[in-house]
Order: sequence, then C-alpha cells, then structure tokens
Amino acid sequence: MACLNIDKMCQREKKMKNEKDEYTLDGTVNKHGQPAVRARTGRWFAGVLLLVNQGLATLAFFGVGVNLVLFLTRVMGQDNAEAANNVSKWTGTVYIFSLLGAFLSDSYWGRYKTCAIFQAIFVAGLISLSLTSYIFLVKPNGCGDEETPCGSHSTISVALFYVSIYLIALGNGGYQPTIATFGADQFDEDHPQESHSKVAFFSYFYLALNLGSLFSNTILGYFEDKGMWTLGFWASAGSAILALVLFLIGTPRYRHFKPTGNPLSRFCQVIVAATRKWKIEQPSRGLELYEGDGQDLPDNGSRRILHTQGFKFLDKAAIITSKDIGVVLVNNQWHLCAVSQVEEVKCILRLLPIWLCTILYSVVFTQMASLFVEQGAAMRTTLSRFHVPPASMSSFDILSVASFIFIYRRVLDPLVTRLKKSSPRGLTELQRMGVGLIIAIMTMVAAGIVEHFRLKSADKKCSHCSNSSSLSIFWQVPQYVLIGASEVFMYVGQLEFFNGQAPDGLKSFGSALCMTSISLGNYVSSLLVSVVMKISTTDKMPGWIPGNLNKGHLDRFYFLLAALTSADFLVYLICAKWYKYIKFEERNIEKQYGEKHGDLRV
Repeated sequence: MACLNIDKMCQREKKMKNEKDEYTLDGTVNKHGQPAVRARTGRWFAGVLLLVNQGLATLAFFGVGVNLVLFLTRVMGQDNAEAANNVSKWTGTVYIFSLLGAFLSDSYWGRYKTCAIFQAIFVAGLISLSLTSYIFLVKPNGCGDEETPCGSHSTISVALFYVSIYLIALGNGGYQPTIATFGADQFDEDHPQESHSKVAFFSYFYLALNLGSLFSNTILGYFEDKGMWTLGFWASAGSAILALVLFLIGTPRYRHFKPTGNPLSRFCQVIVAATRKWKIEQPSRGLELYEGDGQDLPDNGSRRILHTQGFKFLDKAAIITSKDIGVVLVNNQWHLCAVSQVEEVKCILRLLPIWLCTILYSVVFTQMASLFVEQGAAMRTTLSRFHVPPASMSSFDILSVASFIFIYRRVLDPLVTRLKKSSPRGLTELQRMGVGLIIAIMTMVAAGIVEHFRLKSADKKCSHCSNSSSLSIFWQVPQYVLIGASEVFMYVGQLEFFNGQAPDGLKSFGSALCMTSISLGNYVSSLLVSVVMKISTTDKMPGWIPGNLNKGHLDRFYFLLAALTSADFLVYLICAKWYKYIKFEERNIEKQYGEKHGDLRV
C-alpha cells in the first residue's frame, strides 16, 4: 500500500512538472523568442494587465474626445455644425491611423513594440495639449464654461492645439487595434480552456473600454463642462502615463507572435501571378493547385488556409505550368503562389462587403459624441439644483454596454445555444452584427421622437438654444441605452469576427477593420451633415442642424439615418448569406518546436 501511494505521488509530481514545462500550441514565443511556456506566460495575468491598460488609456482618450465638441464651441469659438464636423474628422483620423498601427504590427514591429511606441506618442500628445491649453487657449482664466466664452487665439496657439490633438489621434489610433489583438494573443486558441477565455476576452476588452470612458464622461466631463479644461486634460495625461507603465510592467509575462512580413507584397504577388496566367484554363478541382513546399509559411505557428470555391481567377496564381518547374525550386512567388497565399487574398476580399456594411452603423454611433451632446445641451439640464453636463449622458451608454455584455454572456447566449439544437454555439458573429444594426435603427427612431417633442416645448425666439427647452435631458436615456445595446452586438461581434476570420499573419489588420469602419463612419457622418445642411438651407430656414437647434429640424436628420440604416441592413443580409468562413489546417507545432527544442511536452 505504501509503495502504491509513493507511485501515485510520483505520477502526480511528474504531471505537475509536465504542466510547468508545457509549451503553448499556437506558436507563441516569450520575450526572448523562445517557445512560450504555458504556466509562465500569458493567460489572465497578462490579460488583466492589458484590460486595465485599455481602461486607463480609454479614460485618457475620452477625457479629450467626449467634450471636444464643447471645447471647440466654447474655447475655440466654432459654431455647432463646424464643431461637429471637426470632431467627426478628428475621430475618423484616429481610426484611420489604426491601419498604420496594424500594418507595422503584422509586418515588422510585432504587437508589443507597436503598442509601446504608439502609447508613448499618445502620452506626448496629451502632455502637449495640456500645456497648450494652460498657456495659450483657456484665456482669460475660468473661461470656456457655459456662460463665459474664451477670447480669440493666435495662429500659433491654434496650430499647437491641432498638432496636439492629432498626435493623440496618431498614438491612440495606432495602439487600439494592436492592443486588442495582443490581448487575444495571451490565450492559446488551440487549448480547450484558453480558447474559451480568448472569446471572453473580447467582451471584457470592450467592457474595459467603456468602463474607462465612464470616469471621463462623468467626473472629467463635469469639470470640463464647468470650464476646468486644463485640469481635465492633465488628468487624462496622468491616466495615459499610468497605462504605459502598467503595460511595460507586464513585459516578462507576455506571449508574442512573430511578425510575418509585408502583407501588401503577398497580396500583389497573387494578383500578378494570376494575371500572368489569365489565359490558362482553370483546373476542375482545387487538388490540382500548388500547395507549397513547407517553406511558404512563416516560422511562427501560422496555419495553412484550405482551398475554397469563389474568386476562381485568383486560383490561377497557384496553377503549375511547364514554366513554373524552375520557379518552384527558387520559390519565386511573383510567378507561382501557394494555395494558402491565394486564400489569404480571397479572405480579405470576402471580408470587405461585410466591413462596408458596418460603416453606416458607425455613422449612427458617432452621433453620440456630437449631435446627441448638442441635442442634450438644448434641453433642460438641471435635476433639482444639480446641473447635468450633456456629455455625461453617455454614461447611460456605458452602463448599457456593461449590462448587455453580462446579459448576453450569461442569459442570451446559453438560451440560444439550447434552442439551436443543431449547433453547439449561440448566435454567430454575423448574426450578432445583424441584431446590432436592428437596434441602431431603433436608436435613431427614439432620438428623432425625443427631438420632435423637444422642439414642441422649446422657446424658438431665444438667442441661443442652451437649456431653452422644458423637456428634461433624461428623455435622452432610451437612445443612449439602445446605442449601448447595439454596440455589444455590433462592435464586440465585429472584433471577434474580423480577428477570427483574418489570416494568421493579418490579425491586427482584422482588428483595424473594426476601427476603420468607425473612421469612415465619422467621415460619412461629416459629409452627410454637410450635404443635408446644403440641401435643407433656404432663405426662410437655416437648415436641419443650425447653430440654434430650435430653428432647425434635427429630428428629420435622425429619421433619415434610421431609413439609411434600414437599407443598409437589407444589403447586409445579402452579404452575410454570401460570406464563406475561412477554414484553417491544423498547426504542426510538434514539428516547429521539436526540430529546435527536442521534446515538446503536451
């Protein structure tokens, strides 16, 4: 009996030792470039650090962004339409820079280095904005509140202001898609437990983003609404510095994927190789295409993509002709590409229609930072003796996001899973994005109805529209709650969808697609506002969105967005039905690690 107990103890110790030495299965490495040991890297220790980092960075970003429209009107002296357009352009630029961050991350720098560099730029922009506001812009002291506009500014001070906010746009834009993917990298999707954690991470990531903005939308928003702009900007700078410090603290524990090289050259190689062979007859079966020689995949655990039907012209890049025999030996991908490389291009082309359909949703989403705030400022903003800053109403959006993430993960997803007996999972990412579009339509209808009744109770003879309506600002709560619910379905679904459907060498690009849909949504919103103002402005009417909202028809603009989003939803249904999911071959990690490090403990 004693010998049996000793044998069990030895087996237990051996099992624990094997678990300590177990490598990850997805090809991640540690900071030294060695295979990542599961017990010492990644998982929720690194994940939580990155979630806190995201929360603090978001607090810093929204400390500037959420009240930027008010800063432009009160401090910089711009009118409502000009300020709304400038905010849309700035926010759009933030997300355009996400493509730059994704490109550098996937191609050359890797995700860790990209995050660190762009966070440093973000901090520099916030410090510059704080100094510029303190020294030049918020003059005389105490100006910039609801009643005291600031004086005129010199060309240099205005230039410094725009340089500062676009440094913030560059830093935050390059960092955002990379940190989302880097966080997901901390969980091994080929491991049963960690794969579930990876799916959960995207929900918690979006929750951290919203909780981070809760403080800036309430406390910072209140101080900035009272004219304490410099204090709010310095608080944002401090939060960004703390976020960067926390990010660097986790350096020894992070898991990394090695960058895979320039994806643009791989994309162009397929187009060129297919064009060279445009006269060649298409093979009847995908089995006749060039599968690669094992050297076509980067040495980082990347998986081959299995052949799919569609975009048959591109398959010609993988057809082996008599001229390609020598090409195979020298591995010239401008003449002959492997199926996996061809499928990489197909994958991106299939994602584009889905991505385009999400842009109009982002037009709806961006109204929360501009026209919702201006609409709220034109309502009764007092509760007893307490003044409610219009920008702080977005707190209801954040609370809605937090609530619906919990409701979806704990109630709706398990319920749908039980109802869908044919599938072991709940709603797919595409189905969730469709639900998000439906709720976005409801949001615009609700906002239009509120504006309709606000106009009925407004004093149209007032010289300015602030607090000119007797309708309480809390009538905006339904539209903020609805937009929050739609975000949980649309943006969390987008993050999971684009990250999961992007090829292994383009994961940051997948996350950037989500960000750039927001970017183009802001630009489209700006364009739409300009077009609507030009068409609706007559001699007797100053347009739908004038400086004094009481003389306009903002409700008609909201109903127009509801109609456009409805049309977009119909197009989305067609694109989602047409979409074909990417199929990966299993990784051969034993070969990858075994050749370099001998025995792989799994």
